[in-house]
Amino acid sequence: MKILFLHRNFPGQFKFLAEELAKDTNNQVIFITNNDTIKSYSGIKKITYKLKRLVPINCHNYLRFYEESVNHGQAAAQVMLKLKKEGFIPDVIYGHSWGASLFVKEVFPDVPYIAYLEWFYNAEGADVGFNGEPVTIDTKARLKCKNSHILQDLINCDIGISPTQWQKSQFPKEFQYKIKVIHEGVDTNICKPDNNAQLYIKDKNIILTKNDEVLTYATRGMEEYRGFPEFMKAASVLQKIRPNLHVVIGGEDRVCYGKHLINDTFKNKMLRELPFDMSRLHFVGNLPYDEYIKLLQVSTVHTYLTYPFVLSWSLLEAMSVGCCILASKTAPVEEVIKHNYNGILTDFYDIAKMVEEIIKIFTNYDAYTDIRNNARETIKKFYNKETLVKKQIEILNNITSGIGY
Repeated sequence: MKILFLHRNFPGQFKFLAEELAKDTNNQVIFITNNDTIKSYSGIKKITYKLKRLVPINCHNYLRFYEESVNHGQAAAQVMLKLKKEGFIPDVIYGHSWGASLFVKEVFPDVPYIAYLEWFYNAEGADVGFNGEPVTIDTKARLKCKNSHILQDLINCDIGISPTQWQKSQFPKEFQYKIKVIHEGVDTNICKPDNNAQLYIKDKNIILTKNDEVLTYATRGMEEYRGFPEFMKAASVLQKIRPNLHVVIGGEDRVCYGKHLINDTFKNKMLRELPFDMSRLHFVGNLPYDEYIKLLQVSTVHTYLTYPFVLSWSLLEAMSVGCCILASKTAPVEEVIKHNYNGILTDFYDIAKMVEEIIKIFTNYDAYTDIRNNARETIKKFYNKETLVKKQIEILNNITSGIGY
């Protein structure tokens, strides 16, 4: 089978699937991407495209995201045209609906196309307005335009795949019949408990283990969408109450989703506004994956907060490690975590309740053994990569044979 992947950021959500397909020498796997920072994997031919232009400064605000997507789509299409001229006709195309796949059907009109549908923007009922800010007509108009290329993928794709029921539910109802829910999965053999794990904090020259009291937080960026300000407020209070508590924060000082501050960052803002014992507050940055797993393995309580938005891999990885998780009671989280069964849920903005629940865990950690075990079992049962990759390959095989899904 000849498989063509398209994703701005190699390998993205296709890592496990592409690796598994590449193991079969009968398959030919080609991956088109804009990311030249990560080396390819064995058996995968990676082709990197360059953007021919950037979005101009004077572009209409509503159209910036769409023009950016068109730029990626155009560059990826030129690579596809070259492949076609060289005689490569894929049996199936699997693309992330984020621009690169925009012109798939223009190049390969007869090839089945599977769209990875991560998110559809809505002005009500999800992330927009969650913080209580009024949703203006301007915002609604911008979001409508922001969905333009995603709608085109919805129309053009033969099958859509979304990772969670919550994310699928955001797409227009008239298209949901095309969308199947299959998560890309978690490697439970790597994301597993290790009571002997050690996390070395380089700038403080200290080692944290399961014998320490450790509160952890880890997302790509320090932003409102992932509850960073709320976490910092809770952590500041907890440091005063728990004199031996170490707070470890993974991720970069940037915003991946949502509002940016003008000439400031949320990290700097919270450090200015709140008192911390800096000897017990550790910003470890964007860790190598094995070190990130150690962060989870030494955690006493892992905190995951999110707007009603895309569910992070980090939550599922923390559950697979067997962390005791304090998470926000928001729709994407509630699909995975059941309160007092495989995690603890609190209101996103209720700092006092977060502090109360975290202290309960610190003071009686052994009482949460079942919850931690249930968290791992949830991932092993429903989100392990072996099962989910097989499901994805089954869809690829069916669509190439004309069965559909």
